[in-house]
Amino acid sequence: MRKFTQNKLLIATHNAGKLAEMRALLEPRGIEVVGAAEMGLGEPVETEDNFIGNARIKARAAVTATGLPALSDDSGISVDALNGAPGVYTADWAETGNGRDFPMAMQRTWDELEAVNAPAPRTAQFRCTLVLMWPDGHDEVFEGVLPGQVVWPPRGTEGHGYDPIFMPEGADITLGEMSAEQKNRLSHRARAVAKMLEGSFA
Repeated sequence: MRKFTQNKLLIATHNAGKLAEMRALLEPRGIEVVGAAEMGLGEPVETEDNFIGNARIKARAAVTATGLPALSDDSGISVDALNGAPGVYTADWAETGNGRDFPMAMQRTWDELEAVNAPAPRTAQFRCTLVLMWPDGHDEVFEGVLPGQVVWPPRGTEGHGYDPIFMPEGADITLGEMSAEQKNRLSHRARAVAKMLEGSFA
């Protein structure tokens, strides 16, 4: 596994919540984190039907545009009773044409669970795939999974995305009710980052 030896890393995301989480996880290691929006980069079209493929698209676009090593993240929630949906289309469920509406996406998720009369607990997983790519095109892939269940109504105003309806396994509050520090200790993204730190940053 290739080791990362630079001290600056481009995070190939325009999602402010994801960037903040990455910054909190990486900067204590002495790594300067810069986001795609700060670099004036556009958002590439994600054409793959899996997390790894879309993460590679985002990493490759960022590396090509800047010449910097880049870390991309493709993640989402997979609901068991919905055959893994929304999965790779997690953000798409929130698209309105005028930005993303996650309360709408959460309502759709619950409505679809109701439509199939899914039994409780309505199990799900948050999944995160990270692709760390160097300017020569080499990449390393790291995945993290957080099991839990979908609950209703939404609870909490912390985090982002579907966090207010996701209760991690073993917890009695949603990710939306957790502080950033609590979430960053157990999240799917934290788990993927931990594998990356052990593998390419050790």
